Amino acid sequence: MKKCIILANGKPPKKNIISFFQKRGFDTLICADGGVNSAMKMNLIPDLIIGDLDSISTEALRKFKLVSKIIEIKRQNDTDVEKCLKYVIKKGFNEVLLMGVTGNRLDHTFCNLGIVLKFFPKINLFLIAEDSFLRPLKGNVELKSVAGETISLYGFDNKTRITSYGLKYPLRNISLPFGEKESTSNVARKKVVKLNINNGTIFVIRDLNTMIKHDLF
Repeated sequence: MKKCIILANGKPPKKNIISFFQKRGFDTLICADGGVNSAMKMNLIPDLIIGDLDSISTEALRKFKLVSKIIEIKRQNDTDVEKCLKYVIKKGFNEVLLMGVTGNRLDHTFCNLGIVLKFFPKINLFLIAEDSFLRPLKGNVELKSVAGETISLYGFDNKTRITSYGLKYPLRNISLPFGEKESTSNVARKKVVKLNINNGTIFVIRDLNTMIKHDLF
């Protein structure tokens, strides 16, 4: 299975978080344009740099031009993150971990959350922001957990129905339309949480530190 990390130009994670996932198979590091500036500060060498190259510092470009593959794509209909995703899908990657896709720009954050929904049917996506781990899900899913873990669920429309097993506040064939209803800070009661998600996709957000501590990936 081919896995990669896409590091964008938002607020970067700590280097040890990247190292943790690299040791678990996400061993290809791709920088979306200015994400390479963050890689340089963490002394990480990207395998690829993809984008229109308008946000890369002169120092980073000079440092990596001989050791990283640089793919310049001027197309402005796609964001640099989308350019990276289209590339990895074409190259047969199965799972992508997005980092540095949130930060000071709320519009960029909102855009990248939308990109997760857009590309989820084509490739398995995960997103890390601060201490949170976000994953889009559909169908019947089992999540490894620990009792007491905080798990939040968010839907988008009235058509998507969710049933849960193993949560403190159970969901019984209900919808969680965005802006109307959500299941924030629900709590796992068992080592396995089961979700049945019909007619759509939801976001599940978990505590990253708990997942790392108990190796819940």
